[in-house]
Amino acid sequence: MKRHIQTEVDASYLYGKLADNEPDESIAKVFRQMKEIEKGHAEAFAKKETMNITNLMNPSWRAKVLNIIGKTFGYNYVLGVLMDTEKSISNSILVAKKKSDMNINGSETNHVKILRMLMDNEAKVSGENVAKLESKHRSVGGNALRAAVLGGNDGLVSNFSLIMGVAGATAGQQGVLLAGMAGMLAGALSMALGEWISVKSSQELYENQMQLEMEELEANPEAEMQELALIYMAKGISEIQAHQMAHDIMQNKETAHEVLVREELGINPEELKGSAFEAAIFSFILFTVGAIIPLFPFMFSSGINAIIYSVIAGSAGLFLIGASITLFTGKSVWYSGFRQVLFGLAAAAITFGIGRLIGVSLAG
Repeated sequence: MKRHIQTEVDASYLYGKLADNEPDESIAKVFRQMKEIEKGHAEAFAKKETMNITNLMNPSWRAKVLNIIGKTFGYNYVLGVLMDTEKSISNSILVAKKKSDMNINGSETNHVKILRMLMDNEAKVSGENVAKLESKHRSVGGNALRAAVLGGNDGLVSNFSLIMGVAGATAGQQGVLLAGMAGMLAGALSMALGEWISVKSSQELYENQMQLEMEELEANPEAEMQELALIYMAKGISEIQAHQMAHDIMQNKETAHEVLVREELGINPEELKGSAFEAAIFSFILFTVGAIIPLFPFMFSSGINAIIYSVIAGSAGLFLIGASITLFTGKSVWYSGFRQVLFGLAAAAITFGIGRLIGVSLAG
């Protein structure tokens, strides 16, 4: 229960930071209300367990790190991580209730729905601001940070396994450094090309869909306004408010197009502004950073010493990556870190054993 209280405290803290750094006052007001609601949840849980809430109101290291990330890279990252965490918690509650045959009443997903609920009840949030908040809500959020962690993990695990395989075949002597460098370069280039193709193809597909939406908007604006109103009504907004919001949005063709693209197609136009080349470079660097960790000892040593140092360096890198994942999952640092080390070492041990068998076979 203490962990659940800490989750609520952290959410309250982070929503407060989002409010402090939000230039739009109507959206900041939503975040401040979110902050108070999460604080209320924490106090209610503590009262139920007869715990002293005063001693529990300090944010965790995870929340503080996310705030630092927000200051550095923008608070959209923080909102993305927050909402992912709330979705995960809601799903966990639903799974637990289903296993226990408990009644599901819809309150399980309140944390995920609460921004929409607050906007419905907030008269000052105009249609334009709803679209703005939806844009933030659907923005990259924690995905870019996840990509950084996973990119580094791919580089570390794949090159660690390759290096151990060659080291097993050669007892850590000739060829390990060359194989490691080749694996690092080939993997980084493959990741970069894959990222470039992924981003570029997505952009081209979405741009074509957006153009079709613009043509529909110009040909039949009344029908598009009706569609938009129906979308808002499907989200639970009253019919009168939904039609008013749709009418307000349709006053500006560019704004209307952006909202329709987001609501009908599920496309965030802001994400299309990213450069495929920049994404490829970013992916290349992340993979290389991970891949060079287990390779580094072989640049200055060889034999069994280099293998031992490589295992130590690889294990440290794996633990750091596992610990970083807890920014998104909220799990224990030690659990996630050592789990990552276990899986990574298992992969390296398998390739080392295979390499050893091949080396002995060739030597015989």
